[in-house]
Amino acid sequence: MSSLFRTKSIEQSIRDTDDPDSKLRKDLGTWDLIIFGVAVVIGAGIFTITARTVGTVAGPSVSLAFVLSAIACALTALCYAEFASTLPVAGSAYTFSYATFGELIAWVIGWDLILEFGLTVSVVAKGWSQYLGELIGRPPVLHAGSIEFDWGAVVLIAVLGVLLATGTKLSSRVSAVAVAVKLAVIALVLVVGMTYFDSKNLTPYIPPSQPGDEGEGMRQSLFSFLTGAGHSTFGWYGLLAAASLVFFAFIGFDTVATAAEETKDPQRALPRGIIGSLVIVTVLYVAVSLVLTGMVPYTELSGENATLATAFAVHGATWAKTIISVGALAGLSTVVMINLLGQTRVLFAMSRDGLLPRRLAHTGKHGTPVRITVIVAVVCAVLGGFVDFGTLTEMVNIGTLFAFMLVAIGVLVLRRTRPDLPRGFRVPWVPLIPVLAALAALWLMLNLSVETWIRFVVWMIVGFGIYFLYSRHRSPLQKPTP
Repeated sequence: MSSLFRTKSIEQSIRDTDDPDSKLRKDLGTWDLIIFGVAVVIGAGIFTITARTVGTVAGPSVSLAFVLSAIACALTALCYAEFASTLPVAGSAYTFSYATFGELIAWVIGWDLILEFGLTVSVVAKGWSQYLGELIGRPPVLHAGSIEFDWGAVVLIAVLGVLLATGTKLSSRVSAVAVAVKLAVIALVLVVGMTYFDSKNLTPYIPPSQPGDEGEGMRQSLFSFLTGAGHSTFGWYGLLAAASLVFFAFIGFDTVATAAEETKDPQRALPRGIIGSLVIVTVLYVAVSLVLTGMVPYTELSGENATLATAFAVHGATWAKTIISVGALAGLSTVVMINLLGQTRVLFAMSRDGLLPRRLAHTGKHGTPVRITVIVAVVCAVLGGFVDFGTLTEMVNIGTLFAFMLVAIGVLVLRRTRPDLPRGFRVPWVPLIPVLAALAALWLMLNLSVETWIRFVVWMIVGFGIYFLYSRHRSPLQKPTP
């Protein structure tokens, strides 16, 4: 049993970064990390999920749902900042867990992050493809009998995969351009949207609870199921469920930590990049959600395909649809790219540790893990091209929240086991902040649907099987040290 919880020391993890065959190039600074954070967070959430959550789950109170999610993320961001500044190694929560909880938990988190990043890349690429279809006037889909091939999603993933293989600095520059475009579109939405603002549309702020397809049976939140509420459409249960749903919009700030090994001054740049990007996106999300719910009654956004453009269409401003589509294309492309980056860096760290084939950790002349990047891009492209994900997007949320919870607890563990470590950033008010961060993540997990929990458990069972059949026996820690 003790071998399952063997830890990899901080010192060994840092020494491994100097291996010439698997050495990542240090190209990133504070602004690069902030750009990555804003690039990956502002995307699907602000252009699609916000309107859909307003019309089917929370009503005008979606702005409060964003605040609740932001608080949970802020607590966790502080924990990520301490870990990333203490252990500036690729792998994010996986690497942190290896140093605190041991190999089995690290594998579980790594397997969990594979789910998070992989699904995010494929799901968001399909969303990007839908906006591309609106611009070109027809869906970028090919049909062969009952099989549909989404070539738009495949092209996007292929182009971004090549870009990431070329180098992270170039990726940062491309992200900066895309971020500028989508921030300009968001500014336009806020300015024009305010001209249609009517405070009466914010009443009732929390609509009365009512039955609905979104919150019935296996689709209701686990919390409402356990408490016997029966449904989580509008009302207080709807607000809580919405906080867990819009959490998807914040996913990404933790991806900044996966670039720790490629950062020039990680002790200072990583905390600033993580916390700075989260502050910026929270302000934008709350502002957009308030303007959106003030433009039209929430019932006007009840359609399954409701987006920001829907609110403008109600007022006859059909021109906004094209502008918003351009912003969405820019926004979603960077979300896909940074999540591809996160996926490859987690797999890179697991491969370098021997839990996956070590030859995958080889870096090419650009200082990037080309082999892993190609494999991840191909797998995600196949999923994005052929799979209709539907409600699987909630799987991203539960996977991320699980990682958040363990990172928060890990801060407490490492403070106790290694108080001597130099920390570029220290979480204030320990143990209060980490405990609140862990409880907030658990609370949001409880407000995800029952079917999401079932799928998550199945995914974890598969992961345990791979670990015990393959990874455990190939870990370098399995061999006695000479």
